Amino acid sequence: MKEAGGKLKNIAVFASGRGSNFFAILQEVKKGRIKGRICCVVSDRHNPPVFELAKREGIPTHWVCRKQFKTGDDYVGALIELLESYKIDLVVLAGYLKLIPAPVVSRYRNSIINIHPALLPNFGGKGYYGMKVHKAVIESGVKLTGVTVHFVDERYDNGPIILQKPIEVLPDDTPETLAERVLKVEHEVYPEVVKAFCEDKLLVEGRKVIWKE
Repeated sequence: MKEAGGKLKNIAVFASGRGSNFFAILQEVKKGRIKGRICCVVSDRHNPPVFELAKREGIPTHWVCRKQFKTGDDYVGALIELLESYKIDLVVLAGYLKLIPAPVVSRYRNSIINIHPALLPNFGGKGYYGMKVHKAVIESGVKLTGVTVHFVDERYDNGPIILQKPIEVLPDDTPETLAERVLKVEHEVYPEVVKAFCEDKLLVEGRKVIWKE
């Protein structure tokens, strides 16, 4: 993890959709509760709704996707060059649906975080995102679901777990009602984890993440 003393951490947000978690984190940054600055928003989609949010705040936006480049190496190089141009300390995945290329993960090991709308390792991995997760949770009959924030590694939803919050699955829940309650908790816990990272309070030891005092 990068040490920055009293300096603000430089944050890049990767998002594919509305960017509600980006907005939740941004509010805490603006209030001075997070010792960081959001330097840019990156998306694999050409003009997602999150770009409008970012532009209103004067935050640069970048569309970067594999199909723009002849080779995978060119794509990886463009991502790393972009992050290095902003001197990024932390990459926050906020509803970003693409797998981060392995060389980028390696370059920013334990500096990329993701949020997942279930209690990993359950209901995670490739194909489990958005409403698909909540539908699977309800169909399984489990009584508890929740939110997981984790560091990103080379596999979907597989990195060291930083924080989890359980949420009860109600008997009359639909995927939509469950998603609404889960999203509310996401907006509470994701800024909390970003805050801890920016204060150098997260220590990774193997698969374990220790919160330092």
